[in-house]
Amino acid sequence: MADVKIDHLVKNYNPGVARDVLRDINLDIKEGEFVVFVGPSGCGKSTLLRAIAGLDDITSGDLYIGGKRMNDVPPVNRGVGMVFQSYALYPHMTVRENLAFGLKIKKIDKAIAKERVAQASAMLGLDSFLERKPKALSGGQRQRVAIGRALVQHPDVFLLDEPLSNLDAALRVKTRIELARMHQERGSTTIYVTHDQVEAMTLANKIVVLSPLTDDGAASNLEQVGPPLDLYHAPANRFVAGFIGSPKMNFLGGMIEEAGEQRTRVKLDTGVSLTASVDSSRGRPGDKVEVGIRPEHTVLLDDPRADNRITGTVQVAEHLGAETFVYLEVGGKDFTVKVRPETPAAPQSQFDIGVPTDACYLFDAKGQAFPRTARFNRT
Repeated sequence: MADVKIDHLVKNYNPGVARDVLRDINLDIKEGEFVVFVGPSGCGKSTLLRAIAGLDDITSGDLYIGGKRMNDVPPVNRGVGMVFQSYALYPHMTVRENLAFGLKIKKIDKAIAKERVAQASAMLGLDSFLERKPKALSGGQRQRVAIGRALVQHPDVFLLDEPLSNLDAALRVKTRIELARMHQERGSTTIYVTHDQVEAMTLANKIVVLSPLTDDGAASNLEQVGPPLDLYHAPANRFVAGFIGSPKMNFLGGMIEEAGEQRTRVKLDTGVSLTASVDSSRGRPGDKVEVGIRPEHTVLLDDPRADNRITGTVQVAEHLGAETFVYLEVGGKDFTVKVRPETPAAPQSQFDIGVPTDACYLFDAKGQAFPRTARFNRT
């Protein structure tokens, strides 16, 4: 295992002409952590992973693995193992041969190589497929072979670039569980790239949220770093709040009516006033803001926590058995709520929902979050 430190990293494929892909990235990944890079397409998460692997050069800044500067070290000498989005298996080789090929190239002792292949095969449930060729495997089995091929190298840092994106939904869940179990058993430093925030929330010890750079002069496209629940309950800005959570957070525009250290009164653009457990003392009445409300934090009006009331028009209701998601139109904006499965919600009907004061987030005109003074209590 090894730690990974990234210091003021910049990546630009055409310096001086095009905008940076990555700008001023600073990260400290400790030994044994499972860190997930997450963000929308074009945010540079795969580029950052490739820079760590040595497949892409760094324009400026420094990269350290295990305390050693790696900027000019070739990939083969960095002590990393990488799993790509595509399986990239050798079709003419058996599973056993695919797993052992990298060790053969490195001239690892045959007995040691055989032992490593056996360990990886047992861990990933591949023992009964060792003599098959890739064409005789399912997508999930091929992905496990690709993971095993990296594992047998005993890398200091394990890198995975969207390894589950080619799998169907059921296989993604199963393989995700296998990856979590594998990390618990081996404790290897793991960096995982995905655009799926559900994967990020379920796998990571620490999440790194990246956003695409635009022409607005942003200092960095690193938005926030922290444990999954910290990012969920205390997003630093509107971007993180809207990206972490499924379904995503609802946003309604408004302005501050009354600013305070414990509670804030906001008048929404719909004309309804709403009270939030938010410290807006750095703001003032009349400031434009956005209120964020997670679908799962709304309640029905018969709930004693229904401090605020929002009314919308039902567009669609999704009945999923254990829960129902109702998609509303509120003041010309989409608004999603999660309700009990028996809750009636006919299309085009009026739907009233309650919002607790501690379920509200508040963001200023620049998208920065005001501090919350209470965390939503589900009970």
